Amino acid sequence: MNTLVLTIEGNQQDQDKIQQAAQVLKEGGTVAFPTETVYGLGANGLDPKAVKKIYEAKGRPSDNPLILHIADKEEIKPLVASIPPVAEKLIEAFWPGPLTIIFEKSSIIPKEVTGGLNTVALRMPSHPIAHWLIKETRLPIAAPSANLSGKPSPTKAEHVIQDLTGRVDIIIEGDPSQIGLESTVVDITTPIPTILRPGGITYEDLQNLLGEVNIDPGILDDLGQQYQPKSPGMKYTHYAPAAPMTMIEGPTKAVVEKINALTKEYQLQGKKVGILATVETKDDYRGDIVLSLGQRDKPQSIASNLFDLLRQFDKEKVDVILAESISSQGIGFAIINRMTKAAGHRIIHVAK
Repeated sequence: MNTLVLTIEGNQQDQDKIQQAAQVLKEGGTVAFPTETVYGLGANGLDPKAVKKIYEAKGRPSDNPLILHIADKEEIKPLVASIPPVAEKLIEAFWPGPLTIIFEKSSIIPKEVTGGLNTVALRMPSHPIAHWLIKETRLPIAAPSANLSGKPSPTKAEHVIQDLTGRVDIIIEGDPSQIGLESTVVDITTPIPTILRPGGITYEDLQNLLGEVNIDPGILDDLGQQYQPKSPGMKYTHYAPAAPMTMIEGPTKAVVEKINALTKEYQLQGKKVGILATVETKDDYRGDIVLSLGQRDKPQSIASNLFDLLRQFDKEKVDVILAESISSQGIGFAIINRMTKAAGHRIIHVAK
């Protein structure tokens, strides 16, 4: 397959490029495009054959449900069985934006989108290119992250080009994603709204709006292959760099000492060590490749850098990665979730 890369630069040719990409989607093709969370790989969410192309391009398991992306609130009604009051509150507060809501599905949603479940996940992106493209198609666009399944999610067009060239019809090249983590997913089909995946809309944000909010046990626990996922990112290995990664949790000084001790052990074995640090501790390490996520008191910068840095370790061909943990408050909860999955739940806890 020949993949066409279309760069959106804010000039008069952009309309033609969006129309070209929209036509490919209408005809059952695949288009990767930027969103405010990560880059997405889109296809017509009402066309089972088109949706299957997403799974094939990514190498994604078919029981891993997809999110349908829409451009207008009026597009919700045909896709869902009902719109309960809690959904209306969430839509009013957080759409367009990085929040996915899980509804009871309508009969027009193909099983290829839902992984065979009776629910459907909907999101309205705020990114102007994503909104423009979806609006032009007049279709709900099924779109997981635009990467090979299991690899770190793409936050830059170069990530998508690296992973999916020759696998998709079009890649739209825009600016890097601002949030850098996939959307928060909230299931409103449960008696109490339940977070299935943390993201840019935090637990605290949802609690302030709704009151009581549950957190699904699959978010941070490794529940194994028998787990029935209701949201992307809940069952299979995700976000993983090529080298095995281990997180180290505990007081900062103890974490630094432990990472340096492990680094020395690995280097004596002839291994190239990558260390994922923060601005405050970067200079304290002796790894072969030490990368800084950002400042601990600015977790949004850490979120936007995480996946790109994991891919940089791949470029550097490190043999192992040792990563500092951070606070789980606010968006830190989503960051820890992604790091835990990237590490395959390999975590070392250190005391003072």
